[in-house]
Amino acid sequence: MAKYHPSVDLLTEYAAGILPLAQAACLSAHLNYCAQCRQQTAQLQDLGAELFSSLPPQPVAESLLDNVLARLDEAPPLRYQRVPESGVGRLPALLQRLMRGDFRELSWKKITRSLRISYLRTGDPSFEFALYHIKAGGRIPQHTHRGSEMTLILQGGFSDAHGSYHVGDFLYRDAEDDHAPTALQSEDCICLAVLDAPLRFTSWKYRWMNPFLQLRPG
Repeated sequence: MAKYHPSVDLLTEYAAGILPLAQAACLSAHLNYCAQCRQQTAQLQDLGAELFSSLPPQPVAESLLDNVLARLDEAPPLRYQRVPESGVGRLPALLQRLMRGDFRELSWKKITRSLRISYLRTGDPSFEFALYHIKAGGRIPQHTHRGSEMTLILQGGFSDAHGSYHVGDFLYRDAEDDHAPTALQSEDCICLAVLDAPLRFTSWKYRWMNPFLQLRPG
């Protein structure tokens, strides 16, 4: 069971449908693992529906119905299916769809001896959506975030100065956070990361890489 969760503000934005696509996809993936957040999101959606029902009706153009009917034939938006309780280790459906294979079939870019990254495409032009693979016992160099970073643990786990994180845990970091995630000694860690700006290494050994760290949205 997940121990780390999105804030109420993030869940509210998700329930209202106003989170950017890549961030919404990451949060939605967390919901696959977390009954607590699923219940809270459902309550927020019910509350939103009640608030809308109390508003006075607004006139709309006759073309609106035609537009809605026309969209019924479109492919459904990117969406997750909940991971069954018995499906331990099974990835959310959307990640399977974006990966088009398993972890071994992805194209991985080596960043350090311990870290590889595979970039996935969601169609969101403002956020990078990527998988991070950290070798067992490996450490991502000390870094801060030039923007925001959402992280969801998919396999294994890691720890930093703030805690220890395992499958299903959701983290949100901003520019104030400075950390160095270290994978568990017993297992490689794979996590999903959604960023709106590149990382910035603060360790002197890796600072030279900062000018070459570019965001890969889309």
